[in-house]
Amino acid sequence: MMSFFTSDGQMFPATLILTGPMKVADIRRAEKNGYDALVVALGKNHREFSVPPEETKDLKIGDEIKLMFAAGDKIKVTGITKGKGFQGVVKRHGFGGGRRTHGQKHSEREPGSIGGGGRAGGRVAKGIRMAGRMGGDRVTIKNLKVLDATPETLLISGAIPGNTGALVKIEAI
Repeated sequence: MMSFFTSDGQMFPATLILTGPMKVADIRRAEKNGYDALVVALGKNHREFSVPPEETKDLKIGDEIKLMFAAGDKIKVTGITKGKGFQGVVKRHGFGGGRRTHGQKHSEREPGSIGGGGRAGGRVAKGIRMAGRMGGDRVTIKNLKVLDATPETLLISGAIPGNTGALVKIEAI
């Protein structure tokens, strides 16, 4: 991420995304594969997109594809969030933890009571927020604005999901 300053002095937090060069790796046709799609390669990564056959009739394998975004366009970005491993309830769900005084020896960051004879009938009910693996989820951030666009890079306002160098899907809204 970086800071982007407009000509009138406004500052935006921004993320720089490398978008090219992308090439057509394969074209799937309904007659041969049972569906219509376009397989795009960015380096060693391949992604398949459902595309109507009339949009791929002029393309052939090896053709270069450029993104057609301009400054001011609204987009949505889908990616896999950073994996954080096994985390407790304070970090994973924002629990407050127990008191730090009056005999609380090692239970400052524990979840507290999770079951009992009340609503759950002496068992742990489904959906109880507990410690576990955090991150690594597919997330879509909508209504992001393109601040600047070149043939091989996009500058997008705000943060996007994933590690540095992760592959993301960018769609126009």
